[in-house]
Amino acid sequence: MQEREGPGDLFAALVEMVAHLRGPNGCPWDRKQTYETIRPHFLEEAHEAAEALARGDFDEFREEIGDTLFLAAFLVRIAEEEGRFGISDSLRAILEKMRRRHPHVYGDAGERDEREVLVSWEEAKRAEKGKKERESILDGIPASLPALLRARRVQQKAANIGFDWPDAGPVLEKIEEELRELAEARDRGEREAVVEEIGDLFFSVVNLARLLDVDPEVALNRATRKFRDRFRRIESTIDAADPPPLEVLDRLWNEAKKGEHR
Repeated sequence: MQEREGPGDLFAALVEMVAHLRGPNGCPWDRKQTYETIRPHFLEEAHEAAEALARGDFDEFREEIGDTLFLAAFLVRIAEEEGRFGISDSLRAILEKMRRRHPHVYGDAGERDEREVLVSWEEAKRAEKGKKERESILDGIPASLPALLRARRVQQKAANIGFDWPDAGPVLEKIEEELRELAEARDRGEREAVVEEIGDLFFSVVNLARLLDVDPEVALNRATRKFRDRFRRIESTIDAADPPPLEVLDRLWNEAKKGEHR
């Protein structure tokens, strides 16, 4: 059979492959899978794709996005076998939704700036038929999102209607305030207050990152990788079973930092 190369043809080939793998002459493992067994793989692949993108590794990103698309098609195939919906239904729905939510592009709404587009987007979401009526613009943000991403999405939605800091300056002051409150809660020995103040501090730092156009997930992952790499360099020079005193570890840490700059 001649290889098909167009995006539409290749996507159709992917859908056909998933159907074959799930079919009687396909793979025994694939036939046994359910929503519950595929869901963690789907989430893992999505996170791996996001991590590759954060690193700027586009060869790996290309592969991980492919894995994510495969599992998305796999989940839709299960739904189709149960008579719920097929891939055409899902694709048709997303095309119609995107046209509806971009009236300035596909309709007669006229040219709009970025803020007007975001407000229009939220209005379109609330007006869509068949949707459960939402009491707040903050409804619909999945509770299962990573905490930093969820905080950022909550802040973005509030900012869409003008509830936002004017710039990063007052947020820096807010972070200093939260640090003072955290220190006071710690001095009082109030465990629950400490937990609450640390949460407030994280939330304020996410706000600062958003206003500075920094993805907090990317920034924190970068810091974690930096710590991991420095720690590994230290670890390679010591006996983990009999580690040196802290002042020696601090000296090795500073040497590892200097090595990075060199």
